[in-house]
Amino acid sequence: MAAGVLSSEILYLPRLNLQTSLVFILAFLLAWLYLKRPRNLPPYPAGWWPVLGHLLALGRAPHLKLTAWRREYGDVFTVRIGTEDVVVLNGYTAVKDALVDRSELFASRPTNYIFDLITGFGKGVGSARWGKPFKQKKKFASTVLRTLGVKEGLGSMEGKIREETGCLCAKVAENGGQPFDPQSDLQVTIANVICSMVFGNRFDYGDERFRELSEAILVTMDRLGAGQVINVFPFLRFVPGVNRSLHDVNKCSAKIHEFLWEEISRHRQALDRENPRDFLDYCLVELERQEKVEDFTEEQVLYLVYDVFLAGLDTLSNTVRWCLLYMIMYPDVQEKVQSELDAVVGGALPTLSHRARLPYTQATVMEVQRIRHVGPLGLPHATTQDVTVGQFHLPTGAKVMTNLHSLHMDPAYWPDPDRFDPGRFLDAEGKIINKPKSFMPFSGGRRTCLGEQLAKMELFLLFSSLLQNFTFKPPEGAPPPSDEGIMRITLMAHPFKLCAIPR
Repeated sequence: MAAGVLSSEILYLPRLNLQTSLVFILAFLLAWLYLKRPRNLPPYPAGWWPVLGHLLALGRAPHLKLTAWRREYGDVFTVRIGTEDVVVLNGYTAVKDALVDRSELFASRPTNYIFDLITGFGKGVGSARWGKPFKQKKKFASTVLRTLGVKEGLGSMEGKIREETGCLCAKVAENGGQPFDPQSDLQVTIANVICSMVFGNRFDYGDERFRELSEAILVTMDRLGAGQVINVFPFLRFVPGVNRSLHDVNKCSAKIHEFLWEEISRHRQALDRENPRDFLDYCLVELERQEKVEDFTEEQVLYLVYDVFLAGLDTLSNTVRWCLLYMIMYPDVQEKVQSELDAVVGGALPTLSHRARLPYTQATVMEVQRIRHVGPLGLPHATTQDVTVGQFHLPTGAKVMTNLHSLHMDPAYWPDPDRFDPGRFLDAEGKIINKPKSFMPFSGGRRTCLGEQLAKMELFLLFSSLLQNFTFKPPEGAPPPSDEGIMRITLMAHPFKLCAIPR
């Protein structure tokens, strides 16, 4: 009897319908994924789906969802992105422990198909894996930036930044107080600062070749955000329609590479090895001498320069746009900044030497960086060896995401965090708090932003000069602008217009 039943069941198996087969396949897949998952990783939040993981739950504003999950699951948990686990660190204690206190243990980068593709699979600095080549290139680039004047005082880049700031103010004045979107002018100004440092010369605002470079970089950054699904499922790069973002990235990268190769060739012809003039000159001298970077290649030079543009142009232009947006939303703050500028600077353009005497102006920029940080999730990290985080174990190569938004909106450090208040960054005597806790707009540790000091110089000079020359107002009758933001690779303000009234 039993044998007969068994026999009939065996005979029935080939006739399983499609639905049952799919159930078996799905059960097998789930079991495989579960067994594949390293033991003792931090817990999953609820709401993940087979294959997709938490992608649907994260939605269009993942930094907000992760911060909400923190309240339920604690500072450390794991999200499933497609079929891969990503450990998320929230809050100042957990993030500082990883990025600063134990920086080398979290200092690598995981694979990321599109980002790796455009950065030469680690030939620059941004996507490079942890190791001797990365450390040598990072140290070399940082030293060159300091040599070129990414500092306050004699020999500083300040003069070039102020020159571009003057051009920006003149461009803004051409609008005659009529509504305009400042995005394009800000991008051109910041791109020119980078060009002055990297290539030794600025470009006219109308220069077609220069505008094509700026546009290609910005489109690349935009498509990097739109193409994240290919990073999760790389096979989708072969699917027409879905791979459009990848095609756009490749097309723009080709334009950028062409521009950079032309500059490398031009610099080679005029290179004075004893008196390098700019970042690219220093790279070419090192290429010949191989003193600080072993096995340095011309291709690495190209990607190192590419990294400087990618790191600086989009993030900085978006930060200044957020600054202007908050000024039209909070005219009382704008008036207070202008009163401080008038009292300290007078009618001249601000300089870095004024910075210490303009605490409220500095605090306003810092508050914008806190409340609308343009890199709320930073760049992903990877562990360089097995490491313990609290009670959890992370294996070598584990993907780690730092939710910087959770630091900047933590009520334990920032009471009523949704309220815009520059006074948070001032002490009882009205002086700036230089290193407040739970504030990491440039990340931290071994992977801190390469251009942090240059960015701070530009932000202060651009913001203070614009407010010294203009009062910014919303167009008459226009609806209040949105401060929600659009999440791509960076957090962008929704398109808006403003009026710049000369002072």
